[in-house]
Amino acid sequence: MTDNAYSAFIPEIWSQKLNYMLSKDCVMLQCVNRNWEGEIKNQGDKVKIITPADVAISTLSSSNITYKELEPTSQDLVIDQKKFFAFKINDVAQVQSNADIMEAHLKNAKKAIEEVQDAYILSLHTEVDKDNVVGDETTAVTLDKSTIYSKFVELALCLKNSNAISAGVRPWVVINPTIESYLLQSSEFIGAHNVADETLREGAIGRIAGMDVLVSTNLTDVSGKYYVLAGTNEAITFASQLSKIESLRDKDSFSDLVRGLYLYGAKVVQPKALAKMVVASGASTVETDSSD
Repeated sequence: MTDNAYSAFIPEIWSQKLNYMLSKDCVMLQCVNRNWEGEIKNQGDKVKIITPADVAISTLSSSNITYKELEPTSQDLVIDQKKFFAFKINDVAQVQSNADIMEAHLKNAKKAIEEVQDAYILSLHTEVDKDNVVGDETTAVTLDKSTIYSKFVELALCLKNSNAISAGVRPWVVINPTIESYLLQSSEFIGAHNVADETLREGAIGRIAGMDVLVSTNLTDVSGKYYVLAGTNEAITFASQLSKIESLRDKDSFSDLVRGLYLYGAKVVQPKALAKMVVASGASTVETDSSD
């Protein structure tokens, strides 16, 4: 009896390795909190998130102190995203060691999961507080090297005016490679190599208007517009679970079958801790000096 050529693909090892890889450097996972991660097990699970109520300050004008009953709010984080990967590997293709093949496929699975995950979190721009929007659907912002800094300052100001930024809280902004090309022309942009001793988020290219700048190819054109998202990690709660990975022999061919189930969900718990800029994707221009 021939051993399964993928016998090294022990599900527990797959799961541990892929979970570790997913937690390392995914762009949008640098921008959320995962305070409720350990609460989920199955697709459709709900996690109740309690948000503390504001505490009022009064002036003591008499010997009587009145007590106000606090009413914290609760929200449900629903694990409603259910994604899977499934592939077949023919025995003839198994020319490397099992460990090498496993690592290669784990990296590809990681990349595929990150793409759908990033796009999902970026789509939450629709829940940004209406007062924290720069530009709008009918008058999108046009970026070039002379205006990009002032527009990012305006974006950061939205977060400051909504009290999202306090001591020890550093905001972030996610752009795409096209906007990155404009930003790199701005003299006010501080590249990662010039940020001195301060620590940037993993994968950040630098800082603009006090915000860590991350680049995602999943911030795509939507009807001629980009939705640049900024905020703090308090804004979005995210939870995920690599539910299971299985490896089995295909009874109809000389192949091994591998499949995995990944569950996740996100919730905007503090809309005022998010801001967005509506950018015209077709109208932005890269200016050059006439002397060049």
